[in-house]
Amino acid sequence: MLWPSTPKLRPLLTFLSFLLLLLSPFTLAVTHSPPVSYTNTLIPQRADPHISKHTDGYYYFTATVPAYDSIIIRRSPTIQGLASASETTIWRRKSSGIGSNQVWAPELHYIDGKWYIYVALGVANEWRIRAFVLEGVGANPQTATWTEKGLVNADWDTFSLDAHHFQVNGTRYLVWAQQEPTRTDENSSLLLAKLLNPWTIQRPATVISRPLLSWERIGYKVNEGPATLQKNGKIFLTYSASATDSNYCMGLLTASADADLLDPASWSKSPAPVFQSNGLTQQYGPGHNSFTVSEDGLSDVLVFHDRGYPNITGDPLNDPNRRTRVQKVYWKVDGTPDLGIPVPDGVTPVRLRSSFASSPEAYVRYYTGTSPSGAATLADTLFRVVSPGLAGGNTVSLESASRPGLYLRRSGTQVRFDAGSSSSSASFKSEASWVRKEGLADAKNGVSFEAAGAMGQYLRLTGSEGGLVVGAMGGDSTQKGQATFYLD
Repeated sequence: MLWPSTPKLRPLLTFLSFLLLLLSPFTLAVTHSPPVSYTNTLIPQRADPHISKHTDGYYYFTATVPAYDSIIIRRSPTIQGLASASETTIWRRKSSGIGSNQVWAPELHYIDGKWYIYVALGVANEWRIRAFVLEGVGANPQTATWTEKGLVNADWDTFSLDAHHFQVNGTRYLVWAQQEPTRTDENSSLLLAKLLNPWTIQRPATVISRPLLSWERIGYKVNEGPATLQKNGKIFLTYSASATDSNYCMGLLTASADADLLDPASWSKSPAPVFQSNGLTQQYGPGHNSFTVSEDGLSDVLVFHDRGYPNITGDPLNDPNRRTRVQKVYWKVDGTPDLGIPVPDGVTPVRLRSSFASSPEAYVRYYTGTSPSGAATLADTLFRVVSPGLAGGNTVSLESASRPGLYLRRSGTQVRFDAGSSSSSASFKSEASWVRKEGLADAKNGVSFEAAGAMGQYLRLTGSEGGLVVGAMGGDSTQKGQATFYLD
């Protein structure tokens, strides 16, 4: 409809345009949420992990087991609790036919009052792997009655796996990896179709991504392991690429939630990996992920597998040590996800956001020399709050997550990032330790860090560039603001 543009209506139109701008998806992007606290590795020797939070308040976990012979489920009221939760086997490899060989990458979904598992099944003595569906009836999938609904009948009878279900604007979709019969030099592309029911697609399917970029074609030419995250009016579809060794990495497809998702032109692909191996954190081949939410529902959580070493002898699929890991998803100001780097072993890191700087936002960041320069990456703003700190007692130490072993250390009134350990000198341990206090400028929500062994001296972030100093606090509200941080 066309609105009349009369002088009397122009102020109203201006106001309505401004209101629409305020309500735009990017304006509504959530960029801050409380930190999460999990300990990695979450579960050893479990690949292709899928964690979902159900309406009963439980988290459900399933994954590929090293023997490739069964489907397992764990459940816990917390994500960390999955690490020690009992494991129930709900399906085992058959003696012949479909399901008599590989059992790969199960995903558990609850659709219209029933449980469904999408899984890739192989046939003994053949290279014949296809996407398959199981249906479970019961409140708890560990004790549900499971029946086989059969293969996902796609347009081609070719290698297919990694089926993932998602729903947009009331329409259910299935996305999966499959080899195109006209592209036999490539291993798998990503296909998308609407679902007629949980085990039947509406054909023909649409190819939305092929392994055409150099980083998608190392060892094998692969797009696989799709997973979706919906936020800010967008569909973010991650996928994994290349061989399942240290070259394994993740890419990202993006589409508007209002677009025709079956039109390949609706999807844009990241030109570079969005998540990949990191030698500094000693995490290699991260991929085949899923997404879930934190216990408070305020943070998105990335679930993935990787290995703790880069070199593998023989076929990577024969190496059993892909393990399940979790970490927080952060969001950029434009409303897109920032996965950062696979964080090091141990407790998940946090960001320390200044309560004083507001535009642009300022975070404590790793840097060399006496002051930072250039734009900070997410990775360089991640820190592990080590408790107790190197000095012991009630102290904490702030260890860089992007450069494990480097600690934030006071040097007079300046701050440096230096290597330290339990064998460091007593003076180093003291200088790299802090006492966590209520925020000087916001006691309810903020935190401040008082230098251990230097009472009254506080860590301060002095500007949007991220420069850090240590100094005494007077009654100056600016200094108190600089010494107060929010943990994200």
